[in-house]
Amino acid sequence: MTFTPFVAVWSVLALVVIGLAIYRKMISASEDDSIHVSEGGARVISEQAALSHRLDVIDKWGKLLTVVVVAIGLLLAGIYFYGVWQSGVTQVH
Repeated sequence: MTFTPFVAVWSVLALVVIGLAIYRKMISASEDDSIHVSEGGARVISEQAALSHRLDVIDKWGKLLTVVVVAIGLLLAGIYFYGVWQSGVTQVH
């Protein structure tokens, strides 16, 4: 059994997670860390809320895809090592 297609899918998912992390870093770099509460900062307040929502969505997908990538990676590693173990057992007998 060849694992190439499975490893390719896993690699693409891992690259998506890395891309999301880089995208989040770029978006959060322009974030204003000051808290604006006055009427004069109404425009800034709405921008901060929009940016916060955007970062929350990116974080949600990043966490979900990270769990998926780790689970698939562990599953593939387990199947691979089980196959190696089985081939070693059959060669001894």
